[in-house]
Amino acid sequence: MGKLKLNTLMAVLGLFLGSWTADAGPLTDRVKAEQSIRIGFASVVPFAFTDDQGHPKGFANEIALGVLKKMGYTNVETNVTDWGGLIPGLQASRYDIITGGMYILGARCKNVTFSEPIAKLRDGFIVTAGNPKHINTYKDIADKGAVFVTYAGSSTIAAAKKEGIAEDKIMVVPGPSEVIAAIKAGRGDAGSMTYLEAKLMADQSDGEIQATDPAALPKWTYNWVGLGFRSEDADFLAKFNEGLKQYVGSEEMMNSVKQFGIVAASLPGATTTKWICSNR
Repeated sequence: MGKLKLNTLMAVLGLFLGSWTADAGPLTDRVKAEQSIRIGFASVVPFAFTDDQGHPKGFANEIALGVLKKMGYTNVETNVTDWGGLIPGLQASRYDIITGGMYILGARCKNVTFSEPIAKLRDGFIVTAGNPKHINTYKDIADKGAVFVTYAGSSTIAAAKKEGIAEDKIMVVPGPSEVIAAIKAGRGDAGSMTYLEAKLMADQSDGEIQATDPAALPKWTYNWVGLGFRSEDADFLAKFNEGLKQYVGSEEMMNSVKQFGIVAASLPGATTTKWICSNR
């Protein structure tokens, strides 16, 4: 073979291999090698948690696992970590997907490639029974000089500051269980989380606390939930999003997540992740 023909052949092979490498991300490679898909989540009821037998539960896990099953993937491994370890774990390739009820936020979009949204949720507050300080909004907390309690990494920290709550009135604790403990102990006046979490905690508190009306909060506090992927797994995510489009809102999905408080009003609608990353 002449030198020119050999060089041409090598160039074509280089282009082919380079294209294949660019198209196939690490998760696709894992699947082709029949390795498990690793899902990471923090224990945040009702988004993602484990039952007494260690099985993954929560609506974010149900949706992720439901779509993967529809795609033909059942070799899935789940791992529980602290909330703060989710994004670093994804970036370090300890997980292929993170569920955990994570809001799609502009700041997070810099480090996580999100699926299209799986739900749209409102924030909510928990207060002591009777709501003695008449707190229903962030502005109520600011105006009354009340102590606001939330957990590390929560989007409600930025919302609180935006609405004028002073930094010395914001108590940041490790997680939702510490939020409710602070309210019960009288160390805080209003604890913030999603309304789904707030209502569940109130229902389980034997009347000690109550959830405030989420409709009192402005619409800009709405947030969309997504599932997190690595940027290099864009090929797999594109296929996942196709499956998600068919699954979200289906009778099968709604039946699987209704136990976690997800109803038709919780569906994400036509809002795209691209828009959310630019506006939240």
